[in-house]
Amino acid sequence: MSLHSVRVRFAPSPTGPLHLGGIRTALYNYLFAKKHGGTFVLRIEDTDRKRFVENSESYILEALKWCQIEPDEGVGYGGSYSPYFQSKRGDIYHMYINKLLKRGYAYYAFDTNQDIDKKRKEYNHRGLTFSYNSRIRMKLNNSLTMTKEQLHDKLRSCSYVIRFKIEPGEKLKMHDIIRGNIIVNTDHLDDKILLKSDGGATYHLANTIDDYLMKITHVIRGEEWLPSMSLHVLLYRALGWTPPNFAHLPLILKNNGKGKISKRNTNSLNSPIYPIQWEIPKTKIILPGYRELGYFPEAFVNMLALLGWNPGGEREIFSLQELINLFSLEKITKSGVYFDIKKANWFNKKYLNEKKKEIFAFLSKKIKTHSISCKTDYLWKVIHLTMNRIHFIHEIWEHSFYFFISPSSYEANFFNKICHENTILQLKNAKILLYNMNQFTSVNLRFLFQTIKNKHQIMQLFRLAVVGILKGIDIFIIFEILGKEESIRRIEKLINQIKEKI
Repeated sequence: MSLHSVRVRFAPSPTGPLHLGGIRTALYNYLFAKKHGGTFVLRIEDTDRKRFVENSESYILEALKWCQIEPDEGVGYGGSYSPYFQSKRGDIYHMYINKLLKRGYAYYAFDTNQDIDKKRKEYNHRGLTFSYNSRIRMKLNNSLTMTKEQLHDKLRSCSYVIRFKIEPGEKLKMHDIIRGNIIVNTDHLDDKILLKSDGGATYHLANTIDDYLMKITHVIRGEEWLPSMSLHVLLYRALGWTPPNFAHLPLILKNNGKGKISKRNTNSLNSPIYPIQWEIPKTKIILPGYRELGYFPEAFVNMLALLGWNPGGEREIFSLQELINLFSLEKITKSGVYFDIKKANWFNKKYLNEKKKEIFAFLSKKIKTHSISCKTDYLWKVIHLTMNRIHFIHEIWEHSFYFFISPSSYEANFFNKICHENTILQLKNAKILLYNMNQFTSVNLRFLFQTIKNKHQIMQLFRLAVVGILKGIDIFIIFEILGKEESIRRIEKLINQIKEKI
């Protein structure tokens, strides 16, 4: 098979938002397609209409667009293999299910849910696990145990499902690009349902047929589908088709080691799992996404790419084009990978260095809301002094506000401790020293205050006066940027606040 004809698909179900595992699957499909000059197809696998959640489709399209990994073909993009919704391909599935029935690879099963439950309880009572397979199917209510006349009557009067007929006694040999050779004994497989009682195809049937008809060459999907690989391979064989290449991606695990990341455990996680925010249709509750929290799509994708794959070496920062150039399925790990939000933040911080203009624009807009005007050079100076303290653009104000506005309040715990006459005296004496300085520079200020008693406490008082909290960059640099008049004005303001308190 020529790699130049590579066709891969991302086939999510419209049952809610994409989480980290889903968007990583899309990313790996995208990277593989682009690496080999192939086609990345988006297909919506909506065979289970009961689990359909409104707005899922538009969410999927928007998430892929934000991540800059848009499909070449499929839902929202068109193509020559439409429709790309499984719910609209029912006639196609029925045509192929009839072929399987005629060839003896499938059969009708009329067992009701109550029948199956009864059998399951019988087996549980005997300490066994019930499985609808070659060992028991001849004792159940299906077309394999009926005459043609009986079957004809049943089809007219009873609802049914269609099951795939697994032939026992075979050691099925398969190959996974990531996991290597796999052997499955067909004795351990059950006869999965291909067509549901409502006439709708199951994922297994629809997925296999669609992959073949859409000429998918590589099926790159999550590890949770690995147990289904044998059924899909047998379906391909039964229909006389050559299976695609399979690659099953490792699970993304919670950092505490307690299971995989999934939509079901959103409430127990202390970090977002969605690329963009999701509004739950019924409750209107908004679940946060990386986009809205201030992450750059480039940083998010870079982080996600290395969550299970590594090109080798120590380097971690890659552009999307570099990821494409380096990507290979063979370098994906087999074992589950742990997701750490701190690492995601680290990636975002690395990309901040390329976003100085965006930081400038954000800070400019922020100071306008406070009716402040200042020179461009002053803004750039503040940005360069504070940007190493932030991971996100929106954090710049939190770390630089004191360069533009005097604090409106003071850190309560420390302020309450210093509310006495001795503090006022210390501040007044320090203020005189500042006032008498000719060259008000950080170098001169630092030199002057090296010889003062209680230097550490004076530095804290200064920081409280000019910042309002005991955080911020070097206090002497803050003084120099603010200038002598503003620095003294803020110290006087603190003195007055202490006087009012005592």
